[in-house]
Amino acid sequence: MSPTSINSASALTPPISATPDLASATSLSNLPDVPLVTIRPSKSWKSLNVGELWEHRELLYFLTWRDVKVRYKQTSLGIAWTVIQPLFTMLVFTLIFGRLAGVPSDNIPYPLFAYAGLLPWTFFSNAVTTSGNSLVTSSHLITKVYFPRLIVPSAAVSAGLLDFGISFGLLILLMIYYKVTPTWHLLMVLPMLLLTTLLALGVGIWISALTVRYRDVRFAVPFLLQLGMFISPIIYPSSLLPGRWGKVFALNPMTGIIEGYRSALFGKPFKWTALAASSLITVALLIYSAYAFRRMEKGFADIV
Repeated sequence: MSPTSINSASALTPPISATPDLASATSLSNLPDVPLVTIRPSKSWKSLNVGELWEHRELLYFLTWRDVKVRYKQTSLGIAWTVIQPLFTMLVFTLIFGRLAGVPSDNIPYPLFAYAGLLPWTFFSNAVTTSGNSLVTSSHLITKVYFPRLIVPSAAVSAGLLDFGISFGLLILLMIYYKVTPTWHLLMVLPMLLLTTLLALGVGIWISALTVRYRDVRFAVPFLLQLGMFISPIIYPSSLLPGRWGKVFALNPMTGIIEGYRSALFGKPFKWTALAASSLITVALLIYSAYAFRRMEKGFADIV
């Protein structure tokens, strides 16, 4: 072989160099001094990481708006269903319990009495139902994109606030019809709404986590909510219960909340003991549910 052919072959063959080593050294030199992500073994009870939830607040807004639009999509009456449900329930309760059974209503016109109890209960019941099923219905998001899963049931509860506002407008019209003059107690409606929202959120996020693991939960929730409506002072006042049973029923946090709404709307004295018990139970339930949700959250994408 001539020297010319050897030189041509060597020109066609790339020289052996330390290019991979140089690339590895260059990539190592570009690494940050502080690691961007630190992987640690998970603890039995994870922290809530409120800062991460705040960073994803825009996602909470968009998921809430999505739930509002999807709820009444392709319906003939649309958002009118938010008024139809408590209105017709109030009419049935007024006919059966107010007229036929003669259930007392604390000197409040029975339609107003029943509607004031149905208003927070309908919001609570719908919020718990939708938030309890929210993780399963949003499985396409959970399995593909990472974000704080706690936002999903929170958005479902937030979407129900619009329904509450529309239903509250009908209550104002009923108060005008029955010539009920509001007092300064009406200012307590906003704290009562906040307490109702926190209770619905606490129950909803706990049920949503259980529903992912145990699908039987979504069949039990409607039955439990139906039972809860009758052990809450919606069709009867809590004063109708004897002393011992009144204390037992006060363990239901909706008891103090519903009575608080009636006191705020109709200027009645507040039952601060029952309201304090409802507040303590709500806060304790919300904290426990949030930590329990975080504990079960790591397995959602695998089993949802």
